[in-house]
Amino acid sequence: MRLRRLGVGLAVLGLMAPACGGDDGGGQQTLEEESDEITPGDYEGETLDVWIMQGTNPDATPFFDQVSSAFTEQTGADLNVQFVEWANAYDKFTTGIAGGELPDVAEVGTTWTPGFADAGGLVDLTDRIEQAGLTDDVVPELLDTGELDGALYGMPWYSGVRSIVYRTDILAKANVQPPASWDELADACAALKAAEPDMVPFPIAGGSEYGVDPFIWGAGGEIASESGGQWTATLDSQESREGISYYTGLATDGDCSTPQASTWDETDLSEAFSAGDAAMIIAGSWTPKALIEANPDLAGKIGVFPIPGPDGGLSPSFLGGSHMGIFNTTDEDKLELAWHFVEMMTTGEFAKQWAQQTGFFPPESSQLEQMEAADDPLVSPFVTQVLEAGATVPVTPAYSKIQGNATMTAMLNSILTGKASVEEATATATQEMNDVFANG
Repeated sequence: MRLRRLGVGLAVLGLMAPACGGDDGGGQQTLEEESDEITPGDYEGETLDVWIMQGTNPDATPFFDQVSSAFTEQTGADLNVQFVEWANAYDKFTTGIAGGELPDVAEVGTTWTPGFADAGGLVDLTDRIEQAGLTDDVVPELLDTGELDGALYGMPWYSGVRSIVYRTDILAKANVQPPASWDELADACAALKAAEPDMVPFPIAGGSEYGVDPFIWGAGGEIASESGGQWTATLDSQESREGISYYTGLATDGDCSTPQASTWDETDLSEAFSAGDAAMIIAGSWTPKALIEANPDLAGKIGVFPIPGPDGGLSPSFLGGSHMGIFNTTDEDKLELAWHFVEMMTTGEFAKQWAQQTGFFPPESSQLEQMEAADDPLVSPFVTQVLEAGATVPVTPAYSKIQGNATMTAMLNSILTGKASVEEATATATQEMNDVFANG
């Protein structure tokens, strides 16, 4: 297994104050020595409050009805699940951490977990994760995304990755095989353009940072590097510029894209694909299922291949997802109950069911390897991308500020619209990033 770890972007934490602890009124709680195994009825009359992000599973209510029944049967406690919109979740968490009004357990995006932990919001789960033997099977780099200063504050629940989704019928008509190198990707665009002149072969979306990242990493570049606790942007390195030049050149110098795509984001890519206007797009592992549900006529016409490397192999792609975390405001006498729920959700049958229903992946290597071996054409290529070429963005709170400033997408847009050369645009982006890194 080879999964490239480049760090994890964190959310901006300026509004957050350290949260209150459990019964002691403050301080960081830690789940240390494991108590006796929970038996039915141990928590009769208790309620565990849980926040789950809305939209990942379009119909999550039946799933959590099943989880709630199993949870009550195993513990005696009730489960109170509140669904929270992703768009509102960050503000809801930061306000809750500042005011001490939080659930016992919540789904937390992997890019937020270390920051919430740094603000004192989350319980240290290190000992319990290790005692349960969960470090033996979970993809190690997914565990890393929940780490702060050597401690684990989130247990991976599910993950997703981006690869290339394509129309099997269109490529077959053009006699094009899924590309296995960058040269083959460019050649495929030319062949598709000739065969289907009214279709965009491979739109280069100027509003999608996660589209260009694989080509930066594939060329051997980095977004930023860390030394002695200080981060430095490296978009102006020879390797990074090579990857950016190739990717944007597919639009500016090749036959792949359309000028309109200079402002597109991932939603626009999916809409173009659904409308029959795009032959190949960079899309998430959750996308094929959603595309077919919305457009039944696409069933049997969609394929997936991992993002190719320059001369073969794979280019790393951003690996993200969600953790289950226990908040530091949870009563001490409910910590074991909270952990029971976390373990129930992130391992075994419920983790597998969630993955099947959402198009995301369970965190366990053994389950991922089984999914890869099943050779589902809409699943296995994404799993291969996770296991062999997943990556994450710089692990510093400053990076979320950079994302908030749209530095990467502004760079892309300026290149795609001809306002700046690759050298000029990467120099500007590098300076903007370094200003944020220097000033926090």
